[in-house]
Amino acid sequence: MRICAVVDRLENNKAVLLIADEEIEVIWPIEFLPVGVAEGDILSLEMGIDKEATSAARKEAEDLLQQVLQQNK
Repeated sequence: MRICAVVDRLENNKAVLLIADEEIEVIWPIEFLPVGVAEGDILSLEMGIDKEATSAARKEAEDLLQQVLQQNK
């Protein structure tokens, strides 16, 4: 999924992004934006699900839950 965002303003190491046609305001750390980003720039954001990382995180959570349940027996 690709989303467009306009950099509305930069303040205190944060960027205010206006997302999509609805111009939903999102505060984003500047450190996670391209170097040299400026007010008025249009960003192209691509999002997807990292299935491998999701699976690993779920397994870790399940393992921790099982450890807690075993300790409470």
